[in-house]
Amino acid sequence: MAYETILYQKKESVASIILNSPDKGNVITVRAGYELADVCAQINADDEVRTVIFTGAGEHFCIGADPTRRKSPIPSLTAALLNIKCPVIAAINGDALDEGLELLLACDLRVAASTARFGFARIATGHIPYDGGTQLLPRIVGRTKAMEMILLGEVISATYAAQIGLVNRVVPQEELMPVAAEIAATICSKAPLSLRYAKEAVCQGLDLTLEQGMHLEADLYHLLQTTEDRTEGITAFRERRVPRFKGR
Repeated sequence: MAYETILYQKKESVASIILNSPDKGNVITVRAGYELADVCAQINADDEVRTVIFTGAGEHFCIGADPTRRKSPIPSLTAALLNIKCPVIAAINGDALDEGLELLLACDLRVAASTARFGFARIATGHIPYDGGTQLLPRIVGRTKAMEMILLGEVISATYAAQIGLVNRVVPQEELMPVAAEIAATICSKAPLSLRYAKEAVCQGLDLTLEQGMHLEADLYHLLQTTEDRTEGITAFRERRVPRFKGR
């Protein structure tokens, strides 16, 4: 598929998805929905990709859905992002509102520029989040803060977002992409299968009982012991060298 609303780049083991409608605030259109779903599937099929950086072009991350789309259905963007097997880093370069906020909630780590703002502002116009916002936000910031953000519809600062655990870090705008790249490099230095299994254990475990989650964790741990990367990690430790993981 030829992409019109996003840019997809890959450098070594790091893939980058860039929302690319800066003149419109990177609003989500039907076309953007299908393109994002396609690129996420492409990433999952590429064993070379070990982590993903997701960001927006221009001043905004994403200010929501295209208001001119009327009632045309948009594929679930959060589902596409949630289904990416490797870690996903949101580099939030500007405002993330409504559907834009839902997008970053589907990412595993979130780094925000100090000028970024967050909120479900469309609650004031009779709407509610429809692509996972009411489910993902409480899982990340807790019920109390999620209720506050959803019911009041207030737009919050990056600093406050960090205080409630919505984002992991807040950095000056000019440091955003270097910091995201540094985090990606750190992730890529780890064994890709262990990262994938760890992500699976955390994400799936949230929907299980504690006992079921413990069993899932144990199963994935034992499965990991059968991989070539596990053997390479032990060998590299004994030989006092950097491990060369292959994702097998």
